[in-house]
Amino acid sequence: MKLQELFNKNKIIDLSFFNFRNAATGAYFADSEFKIQKVNDRFKEFFPILKNVEDAYLPDVLNQLGVSSEIIDLFLSKIKKDGQVLISEIQLEISGEKKVFSLLSRLTTDTDFGYLNGVQGQFIDRTVEHNLKIKTEKLLERQEIDKKLIEDKNKEMEVLAQRLSKYLSPQIYNNIFTNSNSTNLSTSRKNLTVFFSDIVKFTDLSDSLEPEQLSLIINSYLSEMSKIAINFGGTIDKFIGDAILVFFGDPDTSGAKLDAKNCIEMALKMQKKINEMQEYWKSLGAEKGIEIRIGVTTGYCTVGNFGSEMRLDYTVLGSPVNLASRLQSNAKPNSICISETTYNLVKEYFNCHEVDEIIPKGFVRPIKIYAINNKITKEISELNRIKQSGKYFELKVDKVENIDELLNEMDEIKSKLNDLKLIKK
Repeated sequence: MKLQELFNKNKIIDLSFFNFRNAATGAYFADSEFKIQKVNDRFKEFFPILKNVEDAYLPDVLNQLGVSSEIIDLFLSKIKKDGQVLISEIQLEISGEKKVFSLLSRLTTDTDFGYLNGVQGQFIDRTVEHNLKIKTEKLLERQEIDKKLIEDKNKEMEVLAQRLSKYLSPQIYNNIFTNSNSTNLSTSRKNLTVFFSDIVKFTDLSDSLEPEQLSLIINSYLSEMSKIAINFGGTIDKFIGDAILVFFGDPDTSGAKLDAKNCIEMALKMQKKINEMQEYWKSLGAEKGIEIRIGVTTGYCTVGNFGSEMRLDYTVLGSPVNLASRLQSNAKPNSICISETTYNLVKEYFNCHEVDEIIPKGFVRPIKIYAINNKITKEISELNRIKQSGKYFELKVDKVENIDELLNEMDEIKSKLNDLKLIKK
C-alpha cells in the first residue's frame, strides 16, 4: 500500500497549501494536468469574476481573465521545458479597473504523494508599482521635453541677443544684459568727449553708384570704423547716414584727459584705416576714394535713456554734440578739428595748431578751433628718435605707432634674458 492511500487527498493538499492561506499573493495549485485544485483567499479577491475554479483547466482560467494567447503559450512552453516560468507583466481589466500582475509558477514533485505533483504559482499585484513607473516615465519624458524647450528658448535668446548686439554699442548692450535695473538706466549729466565724422561729398558718391555698390562701400566703412571705436572704448551713439557719432566717458570713463586722448587716437586710427581701404573702395566704384572730416569736442552732456514707454534710445544730448557736428563741417577733408576744451586736455600728447576762431550756429561766444598737425603723437615722435648704445647692446626705436606694444616687446626681451640667467645658475 502506498503512503498517499493512507491519507485524505484534500487534507494533504490543504496542508501543503497552508503557507499560502494568508499570503499577500494570489496563490494556486494545479495538478499535473493543469487542473486547478486549490486557490487562496487572495486569489479569489484578485479575480472575483472567476467564482469557483476547482478542477478548471489553468490555461482556460488564464484565457477567461483576459490573458493573451501568446502569454498562455509562453507559460505552457516554459513550465514544461524549464519547470518554472516568470511572466513579469500581465495587464488585465478587473471589474472595469486596469490591473497589472506578475505570475511566478513552477512544477512541484513529491515521491510520496503523487497528487502533489503539479504546478504551484502566485499572482503578484504590481498595479501600484506599474502606475508609479508610468508616472515616473511620464515625468522624465516631461522633463526631457521641458529641457528641450529650455534649450531651444536659450538658443532663440542667444540668436536674438546676437542680433540685438548689432544695434547697440557693446557698453550699452552689456549694461542691459548684466544690470537688473537695465530698463531704468539713469539719465545724468557727465563730462564727455564727443566725436562726429562725415564722408566728404557723400551725396555725390551715392548718386553715382548703384545701390549694391553703395551698400558694400558704406557697410564696410561703418563696420571698420565701428571696430576701431569699440577697440578704443568709445560708445557708438548712432549712425546718421554716413555720419558717425561716438562719445567717450559713459558708461565707462578713464577720466576726462584719457577719454579725450583715447578719442583722438581713435580718430587717427580711423584715418589710417581709411587710407588702407582706398583701393578696395575704388574697385567698388568710388573712383576718387573716400575722404572724411572729423570734429571732436569735450563738455558736459546729458546722457541716458530718452524716448517713450514703447521705445527707448540710449543717447547723448547737449551743446557739445552740436559743436562736434559744427567742427566737423569746418574741418578740411582728411583732417581732425578739435575745440579748445579738448585741446587743453590733449595738447601734451599731440601736435596741434590753432586754425580759426568761429561762432558756430546756435552759439553766442567765439570758439577756437585746433587741428591735429600730424598722425603721430608727440610721445611716439620722440620715441622714434631714440638711439641708445651700451656695452652689450645697441637700441634703435623705429616706426613705433603704439607705445604699449613697444613696452611689451621690451618686457619679452627682459624675460628671455632672465630665463638665460636662471639657466646659467
